Amino acid sequence: MDPVTSRPHAAAPRRRLVVVGSGMAATRLVEELVARRAPDRMDITVLGDEHAPPYNRILLSAVLEGTHRSEALTLRAPEWYAGHGVDLRLGARVLGVDRERRDVMLVDGTLVEYDVLVLATGSIPSLPPIRGLVRMDGSLHEAVHAFRSLDDCARLVAALPGSRRAVVVGGGLLGLQVAQALGVRGIRTEVVEGAEHLLHRQVSAPAGRILARDLTKLGVAVYTGARAVRLVDGPGGPALRLDNGIALDTDLVVLTAGGRPSTALARRAGLAVRCGIVVDDRLASVTDPAVHALGDCAETVASDGRGRTTGFVSPAWEQAGVLAGVLCDEDVTYDGARIVARLRATDLEVAVLGDVATELAAGGEVVEVANPVAGSHRRLVVRDGRIAAAALVGDLSRIGLITQHFDRRTVLGPHEPGDLLLPERPRGGGNGAVDLPDDAEVCACAGVAAGRIRACSSLEQVRDTTRATTGCGGCASTVRRLLGSRPALATAQKGT
Repeated sequence: MDPVTSRPHAAAPRRRLVVVGSGMAATRLVEELVARRAPDRMDITVLGDEHAPPYNRILLSAVLEGTHRSEALTLRAPEWYAGHGVDLRLGARVLGVDRERRDVMLVDGTLVEYDVLVLATGSIPSLPPIRGLVRMDGSLHEAVHAFRSLDDCARLVAALPGSRRAVVVGGGLLGLQVAQALGVRGIRTEVVEGAEHLLHRQVSAPAGRILARDLTKLGVAVYTGARAVRLVDGPGGPALRLDNGIALDTDLVVLTAGGRPSTALARRAGLAVRCGIVVDDRLASVTDPAVHALGDCAETVASDGRGRTTGFVSPAWEQAGVLAGVLCDEDVTYDGARIVARLRATDLEVAVLGDVATELAAGGEVVEVANPVAGSHRRLVVRDGRIAAAALVGDLSRIGLITQHFDRRTVLGPHEPGDLLLPERPRGGGNGAVDLPDDAEVCACAGVAAGRIRACSSLEQVRDTTRATTGCGGCASTVRRLLGSRPALATAQKGT
């Protein structure tokens, strides 16, 4: 045999994958890559801006409320990354991207070379147009707090002692979570929302009124159809003035409105940016196929040419699964269809599926059941016999089944949409979780069904293998009931 022809082939060079960002989308991407054994074939580097290990931002309000410790929010410890051959660098702020040289420069001058780059830069708060928020020297007024990061949360918690009053600017999902958490802490809290009702982008006016009433019962005052225009210092302390003439005395002003995709890095790199970083159905930049984006910073383009950013965890995690497949040469694409969100706040139940306004504009028909006395308002938008969108306030006992039909695009009979909106009557001694079929969705964020939960032996195994309970946390009680219904586990728990 010719020694030249028998010479073994040189090993293909390992691809260098660099992920900018260490939030929930980036963490899910790395988990999906590890599940595919990608670190055996490529070098993966994750550059996290914050010094804290990757954590669950949705549960920041639980830390503010006092029901969770900040350490409990950690998604994956640095040791997990190291154990799976992933280079996690915390406190690594990126200064710029050179697409010609294919490297990333950190603020300390370090260069990190890449073959494939993923931008998971998330969103950043933008200051609302309220005079007095920023002092002459450019610093925020000491009473003003953003609420986007673990550091923001820690600063707000540190400011609670000695504070009696707070105003939350913004009546969206985050604003309601913060307001409820402050109320639990004994802070007299008021919410200011410029739209005519709370959650105006997700729910109808009657549902918004139910939420306002629920908040009032929890001791939180609500001002809708009014905008904060000026923060002033008076003899009794700061006061936030509204455009209707009302002045709200306060010790704390928490900003939860005005978040936008973080795109400055992409713009400086010359990538196409509209509201977010524009990507195709493989989540690659339309400018440079070597650069991908996912999560809050990414903007997908629908068939009608309209761009869409989400801001929710479930589509970000879905994008992470698709992108992991793309990076591992699987034939997968992202259609941008799955938007599922839950409000994580004690005594406030809200779930949103899809985009209600868009589906209504496209000719969807509304099926609605409301009981203002009981504090519930449930609405489905049905197109071609399928659930195209939903917004539910109050009783969420049927949310698993509704989400299942939404995901599977089930064609429903004429009476089924209305039946789905009726309250579920639990069986099995009042424990509805025990009777859930194995294919009923339990965790909307991660798309986990009851059968996968029952197959786990502990809550820790559920979190590690399915990621259920690590998103909005709304499924935690159902997961615990499902685990408790397993005969082996129930016997073990009885003996302890």
